[in-house]
Amino acid sequence: MKNNNEKQNTVRRTDRELFFKSLKYFAYTLILMFTAPTIIYQAFKNQDHFLYWPVLIVGLLAAIGAIGMAFFSLRTMMRSFFGD
Repeated sequence: MKNNNEKQNTVRRTDRELFFKSLKYFAYTLILMFTAPTIIYQAFKNQDHFLYWPVLIVGLLAAIGAIGMAFFSLRTMMRSFFGD
């Protein structure tokens, strides 16, 4: 019975190294979240320019990357809190 009580009273600590890694990923996510719409806006503003399509594609890839990084950083943060 004592072993069962010891297991119930055990509190899992946050993995700080993994938590700070997730904060770093959140910083990258924020950068992408602000730069992607700016790049897309600049592309639509200059539709007659010959670099319209490459700039638009880069902006869309940055937007997709921001969404992916958001999920990845949230998953990393949850792993730091709750473990694998």
